[in-house]
Amino acid sequence: MQYNNRSFWNSIMPVTRHLLIINFIMWLATLALRQAGLIDLDRWLGLHFWKGSEFNPAQLFTYMFMHADFMHIFVNMFMLWMFGSLLERVLGSKRYIFYYISCGLGAALVQELVWQFSWQGILASHVSGPAGATVTEIINAINSGHAAFSMDDFYNSLITVGASGAVFGILLAFGMLFPNMTMYVIPFPFPIKAKWVVLADGLIELFFGLSGTMSNVAHFAHLGGMLAGIIIILYWKHDGTLSRGNGFY
Repeated sequence: MQYNNRSFWNSIMPVTRHLLIINFIMWLATLALRQAGLIDLDRWLGLHFWKGSEFNPAQLFTYMFMHADFMHIFVNMFMLWMFGSLLERVLGSKRYIFYYISCGLGAALVQELVWQFSWQGILASHVSGPAGATVTEIINAINSGHAAFSMDDFYNSLITVGASGAVFGILLAFGMLFPNMTMYVIPFPFPIKAKWVVLADGLIELFFGLSGTMSNVAHFAHLGGMLAGIIIILYWKHDGTLSRGNGFY
């Protein structure tokens, strides 16, 4: 008789396991260095608005390994653990890590676009000035030294961190590859097909993004990760990389 001594940790696919480790290491390092008063890694590795002096193109990649607090990293890593290993088995490790990083980059680019088209509104809503003052008047007042901060300070205050964009891409792939697999979602007491769960998540993120609900969350970045995922999955399906014979259902 043979016994399976494989541990729970080792049962997680290697790339997913290493992503979990890296994210938690970066979160712990950020906490330790910040509490020691040495450096704030979010300022270096978090994604900044491209107009700010603290923006660095490398942040398009590094931001997805940073997290704001415990609940932020817990939810993202729980989702990664739930869906990542299964997707890695279907895609293979190389395609899986390419997909994960690509979704994270897609989310970052969408977030930059959102900032590009919304920064003036954000500025106007966060600066107390004369009633009816235009954005141009506010900017002129800031540039002339009539504010406690500069425009560069404002640009640098636009920052986002987290693996959510990549994780939403993972969720999207799960819904496309296993559309009829049933899931239980709190608070519903009945199973729901994965394709409907993913569609609902996308619509909820779109609603929150357009309505400004939970404005501290990068809803459009989540949608950017899903958009990148759709493009990649459809391309792989078209060129035969994914088919009913090799994992596409």
